[in-house]
This record gives sequence, C-alpha cells and structure tokens, in this order.
Amino acid sequence: MIRDKNIICFASGWNYHPTSKHHVMRRLSEQNNIIWVNWHASRRPRLDRTDLRHMAGRLWQIRQGPQAVSDSITVVTPCQLPLPGSSAARRFNARMVSRAIRGILRRLPRRPVQIWSFAPDVAELVGRFDEELVLYYCVDAFGEFPGYNRRLIEDRERELIARSDVIITTSPPLYENKRRLHWNVQHVEHGVDHGHLSQALRRDVPPPADLAALSRPIFGFVGVIGDWVDLGLIAGLARMRPDASVVMIGPTQQQRGPCAGLRNVHWLGPRDHRLLPDYLRWFDVGLIPFKDVPLTQAANPIKLHEYLAAGVPTVSTSLPAVRAIPNSVWLADDAQSMADCCEAARKCNSPDQRRARSESMLPESWAQRLEQISLIVERTLAHRPSAGFVPAAGRTPAPPAPELAVTAT
Repeated sequence: MIRDKNIICFASGWNYHPTSKHHVMRRLSEQNNIIWVNWHASRRPRLDRTDLRHMAGRLWQIRQGPQAVSDSITVVTPCQLPLPGSSAARRFNARMVSRAIRGILRRLPRRPVQIWSFAPDVAELVGRFDEELVLYYCVDAFGEFPGYNRRLIEDRERELIARSDVIITTSPPLYENKRRLHWNVQHVEHGVDHGHLSQALRRDVPPPADLAALSRPIFGFVGVIGDWVDLGLIAGLARMRPDASVVMIGPTQQQRGPCAGLRNVHWLGPRDHRLLPDYLRWFDVGLIPFKDVPLTQAANPIKLHEYLAAGVPTVSTSLPAVRAIPNSVWLADDAQSMADCCEAARKCNSPDQRRARSESMLPESWAQRLEQISLIVERTLAHRPSAGFVPAAGRTPAPPAPELAVTAT
C-alpha cells in the first residue's frame, strides 16, 4: 500500500454525494497526508437557481480557508474563476491554487509529493510541487456532462494526459479511449465499502421512518438524479406496478417530468451515506435506470457494487460495464422488461441469497482496489527516468517493461 506521501487530490466537492474519489482518498489517508482541492473551474456556470446556490456555497468555502476534516485530510477551496475558455483565467487559477496548496504543504511533514487528479483540466498545476508522480484517475467522459464545452474539456484533458505518468480508467470504454493517448493506461474498476454496506444484512433493525409507511415491494434508486437518469423509464415502471413503491434517494438535478404526480414514486432527497445500509436493507430491488447516452456508455456505476454488497438484487439498463448475473443482476431497457425483471429479482430475496450476493463482493473492496493501484504506482515510479516533473515535450519514455502492464479488473 502507498504510504508516507503528501498526496494532492484535485476533485469536485468534498461535501458532495460520496463517490469513488472519496473512498479512494479516505483509504489513502490511513497512511498518507491528503490535500483535497475542491476544483470548480471546469465549466462556466449558468445563471439559474442551482448554479447560483453552488456559487454561494463555493464563496463560503473559500472564505473558510483550509479545513482539517480528519487528522490526515485537509480540504481547501481556493479562489478560482470558472471561465475554462480563458487562458488568463487559467493562469490566475493556477497561481491561486498553487499558493493555497503550498501553504498547506509547509505545515505537513516533508514527504514525497504525488498529484492524483479526478479532474481532467489541471495541466497547469503539474510540475509546481516537485511531485514524484502525476496520476490521472479518469472516471467519466467529462465532455458529455451537461454544461461542459466538449471540445474544450477534451483538449484540456489531453494536456493533462500528456503530463501524467499513469492513467487509471474505471470502465472498458474509457480504457480503450485513453490507451491511444498514453503509454501507461490501466483499467481498475470501482470498489465497494463492503464492511459498511453489508450491515444491510442485519434483520433486527426497523425501517427508516420514511420507508416504514410505504407499500411493498420497494424498488429503489440511490444516487445523483441527473439528466442521465431515465425518468420516463421510472414512470413506466411505476405505472405498470401501482402496488409497488418506487423510491428515489439522492440530490435531484432535473425536473420530475413524467414522474410528476405519480403517487407511488417517492422522492426522499439526499441521505447520509452512513445511513445507506438502513435503507438498502428494505429495498426489494435496486435500480440503475440510466439512459443510453455517451456519458453512461462510458460509466461504471458504483451503485451496482453497493447494491450487491448490501445483498440487494439489481435491475439495470444495458451498459458496457454492467453484465447480467444469474439471481443477482438483470438487464432491462424498456418499462415492460424492467417490470418483469423487477418481479423476477423480487423473488430472489431470501436471507441466504442476499448473504451470498453480498459475499460475492468481498474481492471487490476498496482495500483490494488500492492494493492494485499501489502496485501500478510502484512499478510506474520504478520505470520513470527520474524523479520530479519532466516537461511534457520529453515526458513520454520508452515503452515500459512487460511487467508494468497491470490491468486490474
């Protein structure tokens, strides 16, 4: 396992719904110091209620300064201008972010520095901290997110890839796309916090109050309800199964549209990740109702492993990173087949079946994933021509030794 490093992490909001970057950095923080930089300069904000609320929150975080959220994790939100198309704004952001990071580094023990970026557009920050390694952790096709300038973000991503030592990708489409751009691209799927989520197997805990009054079966979704979630499919399922409760847990980023007015679709809003097992315990089926769009085709939904670790049978739309598993995962792309699959999944809910489903996720833990990534990092460092930053023009080394190719699935 990686240890005794000062790791600079560029990622979206620390306080957002927990994702892979949160799990990875919390695990790394057990033996390293983490500087989590809330990066918010990837797209120009819109003048709508959601973005104005986000901007107000960012201004408050900037004013607060660095925050120690644990003994080994410091979260900072430097001042940044969200004008990704402006070279002057990018230079300003690089100066402000560098200054904030150096101020934190001065207070930490002197250790080798590494950059781990979950953001695709931080190339200007590479080389400013005498870092021994730059790792780009690519979890999405960022150019497909609503509000992003696709050409601009993809150009900025290529700049970062050129300055990186290793690229981690989390789905087969991302791996195939990035391996054409760099000599050291590795595929590592998302992990799961099995110890936490397997608490859903306990049978002696009453349902949360907002589930207790709902009719069974419960077909549930947990996650950000963004544009990529097919609410038409959810509405169709709810109409075909009026006896069931369709539960949506997570922040909503789109209008309810076809689901508006449906009495058996319940919008519970965000819930603390620590309480997730209490909800999953009472799900009869977990849902992954993603649209068939480029963004989701490149995704590896972390909620799949989370549902299964909690013992919940899962019905998903067809995605490259999701495969059917007998008695555990069913694939459905229209309302009728989703209703049929939910009924089949609902019948696979005995305590023994849920326990076996959960145990199948033990090899997929975040601890296992970090061991795989640590090996990749170790071998990358061993094959680098020298420590510290190498200018992009001379960064690409000779092809790696065969043992460097560590593709983890």
